[in-house]
Amino acid sequence: MNSLKYLTGYPEPIQLQAGELLTSGRLGDYLERKYPHRHQIQNDKALYGYINGLKSQYLRKSPPLSLVRYDSKLNVLKHALGMHTYQSRVQGSKLKAHNSITVAALFKEAPPEFLRMIVVHELAHFKEKDHNKAFYQLCCHMESGYHQLELDTRLWLQWREQER
Repeated sequence: MNSLKYLTGYPEPIQLQAGELLTSGRLGDYLERKYPHRHQIQNDKALYGYINGLKSQYLRKSPPLSLVRYDSKLNVLKHALGMHTYQSRVQGSKLKAHNSITVAALFKEAPPEFLRMIVVHELAHFKEKDHNKAFYQLCCHMESGYHQLELDTRLWLQWREQER
């Protein structure tokens, strides 16, 4: 199933099931039934508040957020859905950290669960830079249904691409 580019790392049975839903035209209905609502976080200020709230709840001791924004070019240029950047520099005798999170603008149209999954993923990079076991444990700590949401987000992206 080469046409399912968002699901390439998943086992073949999942890819086959997703491909069947997609070709039969039932994937959109499935996603709409499972995730009927859209979130109201439509600008950078609201996104900052949302992300900072999750950060305060789960990662209190990590450095503060410097910048949070939606980016309409992120998906096209970076082949990413969200991005965490971290920069530290010495300023006098102190070490200053600059953390920013960028979320692909297409998530303005997403269900709130998908936005949360992307945000949780990027916040987990505050503590774990690599996609290792500790990283995914942290993601699951912040969002217990993380793995299912990641799959469903990928299905949503696949469906959106086919519809366009």
